[in-house]
Amino acid sequence: MASDTFGRVQSRALAISLGVVLSFGFAQAASAADDLPREAVLPLALASKAAAAAQEKCTKDGYRVSVAVVDRAGILRALVRGDGAAPHSVDSSTKKAYTAASLRRPTGELAKMIAENPGAQGLRDMNDRILILGGGLPIDMGGEIVGGIGVGGAPGGHLDEACAQAGLDSIGAAPKVPAAK
Repeated sequence: MASDTFGRVQSRALAISLGVVLSFGFAQAASAADDLPREAVLPLALASKAAAAAQEKCTKDGYRVSVAVVDRAGILRALVRGDGAAPHSVDSSTKKAYTAASLRRPTGELAKMIAENPGAQGLRDMNDRILILGGGLPIDMGGEIVGGIGVGGAPGGHLDEACAQAGLDSIGAAPKVPAAK
């Protein structure tokens, strides 16, 4: 009988010890989860809306373009190739969006910087997804870069950029291009 009582006490003590250990482990995991960085995500609905608005602006202005929207990591979220847009405009819009998101600056601004500072030309060779031509803008929502939008196919980077800005305006992103006078 004494051995049976001892076994129950021992089992109960083991269960309590295990409970304490598990509780401590879960508390540590919860604490670690609180320490993880939080990042805003560009939803597909906003990416699609921005691409459609940029495409609409360029179509209205008479340009046949492609528009790409990427997330903060440069992964494609939305791509629209307008009727009659050149095949290369798909790649150029995607690369401009990637460049704007990864370097966190308008691609036209980067092109100007490289022209004025030849020592910065190495930026062009960082990887094969970089394209430093006007038409790519970072997407800034609430002070955080959540992606990039790129337009390719209009007859000039400044025109591509104006269409990209229309995309940003449609989703309430911070403006990146000074207003035209």
